[in-house]
Amino acid sequence: MPRRSPSGDQRKRDPERTKERILDAALIEFSEHGFAGARTGAIAARAGVNQQLISYYFDGKDGLYRALQRTWETTGGAPRPDLPMAEIVTGFLPADESQRAWARLLAWEGLAAGEPDDAETGDYFAAMVDDVRRRQQAGELAEDLDPAYVGVMLFAATLAPSVLPQIVRRMTGLPAGSPEFLEKYADQLRAVMARLTDRD
Repeated sequence: MPRRSPSGDQRKRDPERTKERILDAALIEFSEHGFAGARTGAIAARAGVNQQLISYYFDGKDGLYRALQRTWETTGGAPRPDLPMAEIVTGFLPADESQRAWARLLAWEGLAAGEPDDAETGDYFAAMVDDVRRRQQAGELAEDLDPAYVGVMLFAATLAPSVLPQIVRRMTGLPAGSPEFLEKYADQLRAVMARLTDRD
C-alpha cells in the first residue's frame, strides 16, 4: 500500500513536534552535562533527528540553550499572582524527572563556566522580585525582609532536593525524590513561609 503524503496540517505540525523533541532532549543533555559539556550530536541522537536540524531550528547550541531558557520561563516559572506565595514555591519542588532536570540545569549554570550570558533572563528574574515585592505590600511578607534576598532563599530551598539529594537523605533519612519526603518538605516550607508574614 503506497504511503500517503502528509496533509498540510500534518506538515505544519511536524516541525513543531520536531522542535519539541529537540528541546526535550536538550533539557536532559544540558542537565546531565551542563552547557559546556553538552554535545549537539548527543542531543540530536536522543531526539532521533538529524543534527543539522538543531542549526536549522535553533541556530546552534547557544540558540538551543536560550530557547530552553525561554521554555522554562513561559511554562515553569511564570508569575502566578492568583496563588499564595507558599503554593508557588512548593509547586517548584521536583515532583517528576522533568522538574529535576530543570533544577540540575540551573545548578550547572551556577557551577560551570561557558554557558551563554544571562542578559535574556535578567528581566525574568527582576519580574520575580517585583512579584515578591508586590506580595510584601499586600501583607504576604514582613516589611523588614528584602524581597530579592527572600526570593534567593526560596529558590534555593526548592532546588535542594535535586541539587543536594545526598544531604536530604543524610539529614532526613528519606530519598529526596520520594513522595514521603516531598510531601513533608512541602508542609515544612509552607510552615516556614507562614512565619515570614510576621503579622502578630
